[in-house]
Amino acid sequence: MALVAGVDSSTQSCKVVVVDTATGAEVRSGRALHPEGTEVDPGAWWEALRSALEAAGGLADDVDALAVAGQQHGMVLLGRDGRVLRDALLWNDTRSAGAARDLIGEFGADELVARTGLVPVASFTGAKVRWVRDAEPDIVPAIAAVALPHDWLTWRLRGFGPAGESPLGPVLEELVTDRSDASGTGYWSPATGGYDLALFEDILGRPAREAQGAGETASGDGTEVILPRVLPAETVAGTVHSPFLASETHRIVLGAGAGDNAGAALGLGAEEGDVVVSLGTSGTVFAVAPKPVADSSGAVAGFADASGLFLPLVATLNAARVLSSVAGILGVDHDGFAGLAREAAPGADGVVLVPYFEGERTPNLPTAKASFHNLSIASSTRANLARAAIEGMLCGLADALDAVRATGVEPRHLLLIGGAAQNGAVQEVAAQVFDLPVRIPAPGEYVARGAAVQAAWALAGSRPQWSVDTVKNQAPDHRPVIREQYRAAVGSVTF
Repeated sequence: MALVAGVDSSTQSCKVVVVDTATGAEVRSGRALHPEGTEVDPGAWWEALRSALEAAGGLADDVDALAVAGQQHGMVLLGRDGRVLRDALLWNDTRSAGAARDLIGEFGADELVARTGLVPVASFTGAKVRWVRDAEPDIVPAIAAVALPHDWLTWRLRGFGPAGESPLGPVLEELVTDRSDASGTGYWSPATGGYDLALFEDILGRPAREAQGAGETASGDGTEVILPRVLPAETVAGTVHSPFLASETHRIVLGAGAGDNAGAALGLGAEEGDVVVSLGTSGTVFAVAPKPVADSSGAVAGFADASGLFLPLVATLNAARVLSSVAGILGVDHDGFAGLAREAAPGADGVVLVPYFEGERTPNLPTAKASFHNLSIASSTRANLARAAIEGMLCGLADALDAVRATGVEPRHLLLIGGAAQNGAVQEVAAQVFDLPVRIPAPGEYVARGAAVQAAWALAGSRPQWSVDTVKNQAPDHRPVIREQYRAAVGSVTF
């Protein structure tokens, strides 16, 4: 039985799944926590990866390939000696919001979307690089390379790293990434498939070039900042270095890796026409599309996927925590909340929750707050409040789906994932809010599974076709009144 390993190095933790290449069945797994915060020493990711691999049984002789999917947008700055120059800024570090606004002011949203597929926000790597230029100028001359979290972990697995602390030393030319993660930087173009080096120089104030690989003759004069070489999905990035191997004769192929959302799409087996709605702490809507997407409003990020297609994506701040917040108000647990919601009719007797508990990213309303609307003596029931919470959360994501559709994407099916997707009431309301067939895949570590898909792809040269178990299929039961009420309530609020 041939096995491959997939790694999900997320904001909160590192997860490893070991999968049978023939069937896609999970054989074993491991997990280790990451430190909290929005600014993290990448060394903590490395130690968590080692711990998670050990918990998953290690890279025994039966593991033939591995790939890493990681949190997108994190900024890892390296010096020429391979050492990290400062703690990595993660996607959820907002100090770069002003830098993002500055970039829009300098270039204009339309030009930036045309060049990169993105309108800058604080999350994106390019905004963080600009923040470093302005807030920490003493670091700028020392920057020899800028990498993303999964790039850095792949580099370390191959044996590269700080001088004196890694077997192969600081060979920055060996930094690699993939198109899905590169597309979240704000200085790589999904449309052209290449870095916008002129834009990067404008962002940091120093020229850059793409890594060539140690065996190639490097261009430039050696003063440019190195950006990881972008590899196609099926490419072998290298091999795992011997300290991780069960024997000196054992060879483990490394895949190129991916960004986390692209990894999830691979793990779910999402294809053109599929749209994924993820109900985590925050919400995500992304679709597999055949062409690059450009949205100058900034609502839709025009990412690339990890298979050679594209992944237009909308992120919202308020998803599962909307339900937990209202459940807390009502004094019920998960099951009690679902039971209450099922007692109410579609539309909750006119009660609407505008769910902006933590402000909102899409639409861009960072200071907004949540509010219930249309409460009367008759409608102010616990059941209606529970139902309105689910409807409000899903209507916000339905608006996100509309934004994706407005770019020309034509979805045919909806895959509902994340912790809140297992709530039976959420499943039923989703079929009434969205006008698409809804499939609820079985719970699973789909980002790590997607990395395993990529590892198997690199190993065999062809993408594996593993099946994904389905918990439930919901036929469309569209109730337009739910979104009509929601639009009216949102339109009546002054933010």
